[in-house]
This record gives sequence, C-alpha cells and structure tokens, in this order.
Amino acid sequence: MTFYHKKHLFFDLDHTLWDFDRNSAAAFDVIFKEHGFDFSTEEFLKHYVPRNQYYWKLYQVNKVSHEDLRYYRLKDVFDVLGVDVSREIIHQLSEDYISHLPNSNHLFDGAIEVLEYLQPHYNLHIITNGFHFVQDKKLRNANIEHFFQTVTNSEMAGEKKPHPIIFEHALSLANADKQESIMIGDSLEADVEGAINFGMDAIFFNAEKIATNQPVYQINHLLELKNIL
Repeated sequence: MTFYHKKHLFFDLDHTLWDFDRNSAAAFDVIFKEHGFDFSTEEFLKHYVPRNQYYWKLYQVNKVSHEDLRYYRLKDVFDVLGVDVSREIIHQLSEDYISHLPNSNHLFDGAIEVLEYLQPHYNLHIITNGFHFVQDKKLRNANIEHFFQTVTNSEMAGEKKPHPIIFEHALSLANADKQESIMIGDSLEADVEGAINFGMDAIFFNAEKIATNQPVYQINHLLELKNIL
C-alpha cells in the first residue's frame, strides 16, 4: 500500500516517536534514589507498566480523572509491593515523576531519520492525549519540536483520542482535509480505530508485534514509513 496522495501526517508522540518506557524508567530511577526506596526500578516497572496502561485506557474514555490516573497508577503498585506510602508522598512522587519524565530524550530507533525524510514532502503534526506542559517539554528536549507544524493535545481539544472531536480539532488547526491525512500511532484503539472511525487513514506502529485480526496497515519499525510514503 502507498499513500503518495497524502499531504498531512499526524503522529502520536508517546510510544510512537518518543520512547516512553525507556524515559519513564530513567525518571523513576532518579526519584526512587531521591526518596530512598530500596526496591529496584525493574521490580517496580514490572507492575507499573500494566497498571499505567490500564488507567490510561480508562482516562481515554473519561472513566477516571487526570488526578486519579496519576495517583492510582502509583498507589496500586506500592500496594502490590507491600510498601506503605502515604497519600501525601504518592502525590509528591507523582509531581516529581512528571517533572523528571521529559528530561530524558530517548526516541524510537529511526525517528529522526524518518522525520528528516518526511518533512520536505509532508506537513507533519502531533496528536497526543498527554498533558500539554509535559508533551511540549518532551518535544523540545528531544529536539524534534521543529519538525511539526502543529501539536494538538487533549486539553486544548476538550476530548481525548479516540473521540472524533480531537481529530477534528487537529485537522482544523492544521488546515487539513481528512482525505489528505494519515494518523500514525501505536494504539489500535486511540490512534488507529479513532482515526478510521473519524474518516482518516491510519498506520499502526506495531513495534511490539502484537497479534491483531484487524485489517489495518501496520509497520514494526519507523523506517518502514520510507517504503510507503
């Protein structure tokens, strides 16, 4: 499949361009040392990663608040580890984590190369469910901000992917038509199904090679975009 007639490419940020897992681990390393916890970051992340994904899926469909997402993804893990941590400390850890998270700048392999390849030929944009202050800092610190003409986040749109309103907002901001646009992201629900239900084409960035029966176009490495765009 080729998409040569497209003009606008909309990328997700976390888990698509910005290597969230590596950068998150680096942030936890720092704050656990600062607070003197004696468990390993590896042990913590074994429980945190699935809990974080669980709460983000609830957040995407407005079943938990921003505040509850940030609190319970930590609280649940401390409970599993049998570590007694006060509510006040968990809130402080959450603030510290958000503060440290954008300071790491690991990107997925091929991210810079593919953005440099695409930029002369397409208008590049970001659509993210992440919080605007954190996402903007990630883009700046990773030195990829200059590739994107627009950045749409859920706070400015008033809805999160997969809701059609955030896609509508992003296209309006970019002065783009949905028939000339593609969404590229790692989430089947938020990025791919959200875009397709809105009427946009989508490419599933399946770095983990997750088995899916859904008839969607997918890539396993960002540089594969050079073969189709």
